[in-house]
Amino acid sequence: MAPSQQPPSRALVIGTVSFYLVAALAMVMANKWVLNTTDTPLFFLLSQLLIAVVLFLAAHAAGLLQLPLQLDPQVCKGLIPMVGLNVIGLSFSNYTLKYVDASFYQVARGMVLPFTVATSFFILHARPSLRILLACAVVTTGFFVGVFLDGTKVSLVGVTFGVLSSMITAVHSVVIKKSLDVVHGSALHLSWYTNLLSAIVLAPTLILAGELPGVLKLLFGPNENAEGQMSTLSTFIMGSLITGAFGFLMSLASLMSIKVTSPITHMVSSAVRGVAASLLGVWLFHDVVTQGRASSIAIILLGSIWYTWVKHVESQAPSSSKGQYEPVPLDKLEEGNAEKGFTHRHSHSTRDARD
Repeated sequence: MAPSQQPPSRALVIGTVSFYLVAALAMVMANKWVLNTTDTPLFFLLSQLLIAVVLFLAAHAAGLLQLPLQLDPQVCKGLIPMVGLNVIGLSFSNYTLKYVDASFYQVARGMVLPFTVATSFFILHARPSLRILLACAVVTTGFFVGVFLDGTKVSLVGVTFGVLSSMITAVHSVVIKKSLDVVHGSALHLSWYTNLLSAIVLAPTLILAGELPGVLKLLFGPNENAEGQMSTLSTFIMGSLITGAFGFLMSLASLMSIKVTSPITHMVSSAVRGVAASLLGVWLFHDVVTQGRASSIAIILLGSIWYTWVKHVESQAPSSSKGQYEPVPLDKLEEGNAEKGFTHRHSHSTRDARD
């Protein structure tokens, strides 16, 4: 019989959770900082992916990682759904953050949990319990309070992209499990393939989306800015370096996070991140957080925490092996693509920074 493994130390758990908290906040704020100054959100995403790819290659050359540099055509073919959803989801997430305040980003993407439960029911045929449905109802209520009942004007385009991004994230959480089978269960290889293939797919996509003139203007046009502030190009480059580096690091740290953190720990850190993101939005971008918007964020967090607790309790029951479904991925994205390979998170596993 194999000896029982020692539980991770408190310092390791605190360090892992703290890193995710800081990295996720840095990615959301850096993304918003750049997106406030550029009309090329897809090119910004491509830059993040390319930086992550370069860092993967550098780590491989240094012997820190072992990557399959010769791409297997069968693996690439098997990852088509994963890469497609990743590109679409991260693109929609960037567009969401471009059109809404940083403090409102969590509300705009607040339907991730209900969509994930619905996706699990229709695709995996996992029937949720009544308490799970009630938790989803609480989250949905928080979303509608923030969008329709607050009285503060919000971008309909931004909210629409947020809802679409939430739907893609929900489907993505199902596809990730199947994609891991394609790479023989290696989360590291999945992150490498996803970043590389997503960059390859996104390059022609941004041209089709009409961003090429904006890219040329950014790179070769005048980049004047207000006195005392960085130019548009400098802001773009700095933001890309920050988010690309953090996305790469999070894709590696996720391997450790899966082993040392629990869903409850992650949900608590997500709640802290949501509140911190709102406060940073007020401080850095002068966002206005009304009582209605604060109530919306609180309701969404309350429903999410309740959902996590219910899942924890149900997983302890003898009959928990029936009708289970994957926990909602509340980070990955928002946070950057590399962060998605990372995808938490309980898939969390990925973005929106850029959760």
